[in-house]
Amino acid sequence: MSDAALTHSGNGAGDRHSAKLKMAAGAVGIVFGDIGTSPLYAFRETFVGPHPLALDDLHIMGVVSLIFWSMTLVVSIQYVSILMRADNRGQGGTLALVALLSRHIGKSSYGWLTVLLGVFATALFYGDSMITPAVSVLSAVEGLTVVESRLSPLVIPIALVLLVGLFLLQKRGTHRIGILFAPIMIVYFCTLAVLGIIHIVQMPAILMAFNPWYAVQFFMTDKLLGFLALGSVVLAVTGSEALYADMGHFGRGPLRLSWFGFVMPCLLLNYFGQGAMILGLGDAGAAEAIENPFFVMAPEMLRLPLVLLATAATFIASQAVITGAFSVTHQAIQLGFVPRLSILHTSETEQGQIYIPLVNWVLMIAVIVLVLFFRNSSNLASAYGIAVTGAMLIDTCLMAVLLTAVWKWKWWMAAPVMLVFFIVDGAYFGANFTKVPDGGWFPLLIGAVAFTLLTTWAKGRHLMRKRMAEVGLPLDIFAKSGRNSTARVPGTAIFMNSGANGTPSALLHNIKHNKVLHERVVVLTVLVGDIPYADSGRRCEVTDMGDGFYRVILHYGFMEETDIPAALKNIEMCGGPFEMMNTSFFLSRQTLVSAKKPGMAIWREKLFAWMMRNAATPMNFFRLPTNRVVELGSQVEI
Repeated sequence: MSDAALTHSGNGAGDRHSAKLKMAAGAVGIVFGDIGTSPLYAFRETFVGPHPLALDDLHIMGVVSLIFWSMTLVVSIQYVSILMRADNRGQGGTLALVALLSRHIGKSSYGWLTVLLGVFATALFYGDSMITPAVSVLSAVEGLTVVESRLSPLVIPIALVLLVGLFLLQKRGTHRIGILFAPIMIVYFCTLAVLGIIHIVQMPAILMAFNPWYAVQFFMTDKLLGFLALGSVVLAVTGSEALYADMGHFGRGPLRLSWFGFVMPCLLLNYFGQGAMILGLGDAGAAEAIENPFFVMAPEMLRLPLVLLATAATFIASQAVITGAFSVTHQAIQLGFVPRLSILHTSETEQGQIYIPLVNWVLMIAVIVLVLFFRNSSNLASAYGIAVTGAMLIDTCLMAVLLTAVWKWKWWMAAPVMLVFFIVDGAYFGANFTKVPDGGWFPLLIGAVAFTLLTTWAKGRHLMRKRMAEVGLPLDIFAKSGRNSTARVPGTAIFMNSGANGTPSALLHNIKHNKVLHERVVVLTVLVGDIPYADSGRRCEVTDMGDGFYRVILHYGFMEETDIPAALKNIEMCGGPFEMMNTSFFLSRQTLVSAKKPGMAIWREKLFAWMMRNAATPMNFFRLPTNRVVELGSQVEI
């Protein structure tokens, strides 16, 4: 190979490594905020939470060992090593995984159960996205009481101001301040590591907690308390789902590099440091320090800067969760589990930068209520774990389907792996279930409400399409009968149709009432597939039905925006280009009527009808020009 070729090859490899490092650094600022802020409360809650532990060597070493092995098994092995391999064309997260599984087993006898589990995990995520900002910001602001105990009355007002400001910021978009996220989080993680190292050096015996025997000994000595302690230990791994869900933004390689090379070592150093500090203090000192060990780790003169840094980190972590709620909602809309909602784009260059007003305001109200009701981060931590562990257990169930149905592992290979994760995640969930009376009821309530809404919309939508198909007229028959029996007028009429077959009710009503057809009639269907991004070369299917009638099907992935005017500009085989000023869009608006034999319970029919009335219009969702849209109504029995 020539010197020039070697130089070019070397530069290419160097550029790839440089790009990977940049992506890994960016992931630190966006992805790891949730799990990164867990040291503020996770270690503390195992000792002062609903089931307090004695501050002795057995329990301190046992808890630190449990945190290390939880992080290793759940985050490093289950999510980063196994589930990250299960990408749906680059995209991760529960809904992307469900779409991937549905593509393989959708028509099997248990395909519906897989979808149901994914929907319930999504419902639990909304509970998580309400609690995370509240518990994270409150735990950081509570550090002020370590600096000055008289500031205690100001903790809730300051936290509320920060949280309300965070939600008000969403409409403006975060792309401008997002460039600050990575540097702040890198400084924050480095601070975690330095604080931990300082105390580990003073009490190196804490490093013995790497030995799983300390966790086993903890369980052997205190069987019940050891089990209940898992309910707080699991707080150290909250945010695992974010690593998987954000895989599409950064890629598998950069996320793994960030986790194993930087984030995990920094977190472990801090947890071991907290344990070392408590071990090194006397009984009285340990009892006082355990109330807020994260901030007590710092020298007194540096505690205020640490509070400010931690507050900035929790602000960023909360931003990531809110953005995740927008993204999950958008996916759920495209996959047919949520009604169309108003979606605003906050960046002209980044497609994923979206803002959904309804989701934003519901989250804000819920977070304010949570802060005012629970009053402190310890009470909120009791409510936190159930949603996280519930979602983790569902991901484990989906992983079992993945290993056996998609990757085709032999049962004797899959069974031991799944047994380990079912035991671990099942134990976490069981331990957190004991905290239902202490606040765990809240995410379960939110999850139940969200699950009811999601399944009602999906079921109602299915029934409505089924009824419309039953009374519909095949398009080819309509085209043959209508082309010569009705007057034609200049221009193009596009009739939106929810199904890939049949004649839209708006087209039938237009003939019935206006008694005319346009020179060019296009029946347009938008189909959203179970892949994140549709192949741009296969975006459009056009069928020429003769005499100015065309059927057009636009294909989108569940991560894409359905911008119909933009798609129409690229269609050249549909009787000429589309000029928006000469094109009218006809939409059908259905009014629901209860059938004699309803397909759903009456209360669910009424709920579905209410959701339909409050859904965003197709005009906004499909980005149709507002002055070129005509809506025609019809009644549908379900």
